[in-house]
Formats: sequence, structure tokens, C-alpha cells
Amino acid sequence: MSNAPKDQGGTDAAVSAGPSRRERARAATIDEIKDTALKLMHEQGSTELRFSDIARQMGMTAPALYRYFADRDELLTALIVDAFDDLGNAVADAREQVPPDDLPGRFLAVGGAYRAWVNREPQRFALIFGMPVPGYVAPEEGPTTEAAQRAMTQLKSLFTEAANRGLLGEPRIQDVDDSFAACAMVKEAHAPDDSPMPPHIFQACLHCWASLHGFVTLETYGHFDFLTLEARDALFVSAVRLAATSAGFPWPEDAAAS
Repeated sequence: MSNAPKDQGGTDAAVSAGPSRRERARAATIDEIKDTALKLMHEQGSTELRFSDIARQMGMTAPALYRYFADRDELLTALIVDAFDDLGNAVADAREQVPPDDLPGRFLAVGGAYRAWVNREPQRFALIFGMPVPGYVAPEEGPTTEAAQRAMTQLKSLFTEAANRGLLGEPRIQDVDDSFAACAMVKEAHAPDDSPMPPHIFQACLHCWASLHGFVTLETYGHFDFLTLEARDALFVSAVRLAATSAGFPWPEDAAAS
């Protein structure tokens, strides 16, 4: 028999209480607001938001939304953080599905997950990587910055893995402009994983991201629609291979030739 104290209802007070009914209702309403905002973005083909439109869709008054978000910018910040977190989780999950010793496989999985997320979430992609939303100013060094760093360090972690195992070769382009080197030093001084990269490797990592980002941007906005899906898949794999090998990342043919 339990000796734990009981509350007035006769239940064990030691049992941790979950969220209250009011807290659950509030969380559900916040989720509905965010889902409605994303739905409107998709329907309008724009990342602009108005509380009046969201409220109308939800059968609420616009002032009622201010009980959940202080203003439109706070809602946008929440949507941006959610998008970065979802992207980061998708990429990290895909990477972990591949054995750690298969670095090319992990690189391809990360690129493929990034591509799949963008094709699945074009509006959220536009929100975090598209044209700035008019009038929106993200909090400095706040939740959006932290979420972006969590998501975008997934690609960098592959370079760190390869370097730690002595498998990362020199990138094809090794010269680095002084202006970029200065920026890289500042950025890497605040690296969350305490593993700063030399400027020429950091540059190679950004080259890879720019290549992958360019491909998925062209694809998600329909500029590769003249190709069949199979042809786009093949082009993507070759684009990933080109980006990786140009950056000095190990690839099966490279390993066989060494």
C-alpha cells in the first residue's frame, strides 16, 4: 500500500499532474492559429499574414487572437522557429538512418531530406528562405537565430565527422578572400558545437549548402518541370555528388581510387 500523501480527491499527490484543461485548450488554439496561418499562406501563395483573415477562418474575432500572440510578428516568429525545427529534425532523422561509417550515404540522406522537406513544405520554405515578409523584423539573437543554427548545423556536422576521421580532403577551391575569412572567424568563434572550421573548409561547406539550396529552389518553383521525376532524381544525386566532391568530402569512387 502506498504511503504517498493523497489529495482531496483521493489520488496520490506524488503522481505528477499533466496540463490542466485550460492549458490543453490554450495549446490547441495556438496550434490551430498556426495551422490556419500556414493554410492561408498556401492558399494565397504569399507569406504575408493578417490577424483578421486568420480570425475569420477560425470563427473568432481578431482581438481574440491577441490573447495568444502579442502581434503578427510574434506569430511569424513562432512559425519560423517551428519551420526551422521541423527541417532540422527531418534532416537529422534521415542522417541517423544511415550507418555512421557511410559518410557519402549520410551526405546524400541529408541532401535528400532537405529536398523532400522543401517539396513537402513550400510555404514554410518560403517563410524561412524566401523574400522577407514586409514589415517583419526577427528578434536579434533570439529564438529564430537559435532555431536556424540548430537546423543548419546538420550539414556542417558531416564535415566535422569526416574531418575527425581523417577522411575530409582539401576542397577544390582553397583560396579564401580576406573579407570572407574575417566573417568565418567571427561566425565560427560562436559555433555551438565548439568545433570551429578553418575558413577554407567553412567556405566549402557554404558552397555545398548554396548548391543544394539552389537545386531545391529551382525545383520547388517549377523550373525543373520539363524533366521527368526520374530525371530530376538523377540530376539531384549528381548535383549532391558534385557539391560533395568539390568540397573534399569522401565519395565511393574517390575511396576506390586512393
